[in-house]
Amino acid sequence: MINVGLVGIGNIASMLIQSVEYYRRLDSTFGLLHELIGRYRVGDIRFSYAIDISREKVGVDLSDAIFAYPNMVRRFIDIPKLGVTVRMGKVLDGVAPHMLEDFRPAHLPEPSLKDIVRDLIDNGVDILVNLLPVGSEEASRFYAKAAVEAGVAFVNAIPVFIASGNDTIRDYAFKNKTPILGDDIKGQLGSTIIHRALASLVKMRGARVIETYQLNIGGNTDFKNMLLLERLASKKESKTMAVASTQDNPEELVREERVYAGPSGYIPFLGNTKISHMYIKAKAFADTDVEIEVKLKVDDKAMAVAVLVDTIRVAKILKDHRIGGSINWASAFYFKHPPQPVRSDYEALQLLYKGLEELGEQVKPRLIEYY
Repeated sequence: MINVGLVGIGNIASMLIQSVEYYRRLDSTFGLLHELIGRYRVGDIRFSYAIDISREKVGVDLSDAIFAYPNMVRRFIDIPKLGVTVRMGKVLDGVAPHMLEDFRPAHLPEPSLKDIVRDLIDNGVDILVNLLPVGSEEASRFYAKAAVEAGVAFVNAIPVFIASGNDTIRDYAFKNKTPILGDDIKGQLGSTIIHRALASLVKMRGARVIETYQLNIGGNTDFKNMLLLERLASKKESKTMAVASTQDNPEELVREERVYAGPSGYIPFLGNTKISHMYIKAKAFADTDVEIEVKLKVDDKAMAVAVLVDTIRVAKILKDHRIGGSINWASAFYFKHPPQPVRSDYEALQLLYKGLEELGEQVKPRLIEYY
């Protein structure tokens, strides 16, 4: 069993909790990246702790909180009472001024770092997953530090550079034998993974990316939150570097502003549907131009959760083996901004399989073979 705590009970949390129940009841494993990682299946995930700041969710059983305002993920399976009451969290920079009416902060005493550390230990949490809104820099570091002090693995699903930064939290996690995975979760077939695949293909076929962009629109609170440009810096960097790092000259492409990838618009009626437009201009044989345009339409939260159920299990394996700190092979395949960029996702998956194999852990199915 893997006891998971969640920070931020928004749309991803709703999709995650419902999906775990869905696969627990389902005979098929269709749609999963990996059915088995080590000895863990998706159905081995249990939710034992939850934090939010909304008056709609704090004090409510987690099974009900995932459907509370402003969440909009559809109810696709009945969730039994989980016996987990959502705890009041620390607000810090987790709520942008223009999101007050959406997130509706509760006027309740906020916990100290010691309170969170004690809660994590008392509730037997193995993995704490950060699902806070983009731009929550201080709040993310607060919870990461609490997790490390409690000896709880930390999965950072948002673009705050903790696993990939020079933060002292990383050093502390290494000494405390506590793993940190991150940063900024990739979708199963999201815009970043598709964009990277196309850019990698250009390079693999002997051509060169000259300029490229990725424009994303959606209608949930994530996109509304990112209307405030000050909260976008890390998200834009994470997505841009994920694409640029597939090429031989990533620094040059970024410096000359020839790569753009980032959220671009909020359209309420789209809901959890994300639409991405990607464009690549390349130079190919005999200096000829090649232009590629792609439109992608996905359920934004389903794409993220398909990857989260893997990262939770990888984090538990690292914790079982008492491997602390930020481990690149555990993050490179799953995150947009891992500790060290990897040029292709094929290479990143090779690193993951090799890392798990060296620990004596199995993976089923193996999506690629490596030598």
